[in-house]
Amino acid sequence: MFKTAGLALALATTALCATAQADVTVDLGSPQRVTRLFAYPNNCNVICYRNWSLEQTVAHYLTQSVQRDGYAGAKVSVKTEGDKVLASITGVPAGYDKPLSALLDAGDLAYKGASQLNSDGHWNYSWYLFLPLGMALENRKSVELLHFPPDYSLTRYQDYLESATTDRWATLLTANGIASTQTPAYQTIVDIAPIAAPSNAGKDLEGVYSYFNSYQTTMVKQVSQGAKGVALPMVAFGAPVRSWLKQQYGVTVNVLGLAQISPSEGLKVPVLGSNHPSYIWYAADPANYDNDQAKADAAGLKVMGQDLSAACWQAGMGSKPGSDAKVLLDRCTQTWQVTQKVQTCEMFYTSVRKLDEQQAAAKCSSAPVKLQLDQLKAPAPAPSTEVPHL
Repeated sequence: MFKTAGLALALATTALCATAQADVTVDLGSPQRVTRLFAYPNNCNVICYRNWSLEQTVAHYLTQSVQRDGYAGAKVSVKTEGDKVLASITGVPAGYDKPLSALLDAGDLAYKGASQLNSDGHWNYSWYLFLPLGMALENRKSVELLHFPPDYSLTRYQDYLESATTDRWATLLTANGIASTQTPAYQTIVDIAPIAAPSNAGKDLEGVYSYFNSYQTTMVKQVSQGAKGVALPMVAFGAPVRSWLKQQYGVTVNVLGLAQISPSEGLKVPVLGSNHPSYIWYAADPANYDNDQAKADAAGLKVMGQDLSAACWQAGMGSKPGSDAKVLLDRCTQTWQVTQKVQTCEMFYTSVRKLDEQQAAAKCSSAPVKLQLDQLKAPAPAPSTEVPHL
């Protein structure tokens, strides 16, 4: 799956690149500021996993951004002059420095919150402050509100979009007509906890969100509009994020529920509630149903139908901003939970149960599974253990 290089995306947007002739120079601030905002060094424990300088680290993330924005010919160079770190970017439009500067200004708020969290004795030794670096800064299609980034996205990959969560969701976007080269444009992420932590750290992060309120609302305000001022659709993944939306914006969004927020005056942003992308692994685990495989499959199928419907909505709203959110959602649920329920089933068995295509097709044509597919819109079987805090 396309991740770091983004070259195919860049080639697909050559018309865009043809108009990108300007050069920009961005003052990123002091080396101390850049060090903390770029989580430098990203992974050094006596031996550095990638032995990059501060300037190389910054250039790495900025290169991801320009490529994901579709600027094939853009070049990034970073140097330190005195007490300033300067980034020069060629082959991008004039003003490209503004969203980058805004991201780092928001990062200062995140750093302030994390520092206070540590002062109050609630910071964990295994956490890293990690901003959503390397995202498309300008040519975004939609926004994903998530909980926190897994630590390996930082320490192993140095890529915010390299994780089991983002990988799985990208496959669902491609199943809904988005080219794999274009999924990064749809996956601009804002995590309510800008903390890279172990994947199972969800419960440990309870109670930290209020430390980042200024950062969260600033980021949502920044990314909620496209380059032309159009409101971008948002998907709220997982219970903590949906609870945060309720607290911060006063809206209730259940799974496949719609709401609207106004991060800026006069801007109306459609928001869809969704399962966390990784929730299906829990929902489909037989151990959570007293090892009842049929119940686990039924729950997994339901979640797969919900997730495909949510990705369908995200793809449609991102491709055609201003579409009727409710009409599109109804169409998407009808598609994946009724008319194309067999495809939903086959995707579940190939991606979650790891069957090959022939085995999945046979499974989905069996009488017991056909009965489950007829009930995709019915409530899922209740697990016998606590739902994880995803």
